[in-house]
Amino acid sequence: MENSKSKSSIKSFKDLEVYRNTYEACIIVHRKILPGLPKEEKYGLYDQLSRSTKAIPRLIAEGYAKRHQRAGFQKYLDDAMGECNESIVSIEQVKDIYNIESKICDEIIAIYDKSGRQMYRLSEAWSNFKSRSKE
Repeated sequence: MENSKSKSSIKSFKDLEVYRNTYEACIIVHRKILPGLPKEEKYGLYDQLSRSTKAIPRLIAEGYAKRHQRAGFQKYLDDAMGECNESIVSIEQVKDIYNIESKICDEIIAIYDKSGRQMYRLSEAWSNFKSRSKE
């Protein structure tokens, strides 16, 4: 099923694998990792990780809506890549400082690492596509 989805045309931001993966990772972080943080982290690591993981799929969706603008999509992809990196660092801190759900943390880190690379390649491909369409 995943193969047929990735080979079909993209009609919505929801068709982007990177969107689906980062959305699912966000849900896992909020259900499995954040509840294990100590209360004193509510306004620190908890808040930061909550915001950064929620921002990634939102930025992808918003950027997709602005894909017709010359640099619109790239700007949002760049911001989403930054949020991916921020999420990776925060999850590594959760794992290393509090030893919460180490296996799940490693899986989520791998998803965000892969997603960052996917967004970089998507941004490059979009830039090349926009350049060719102007010729």
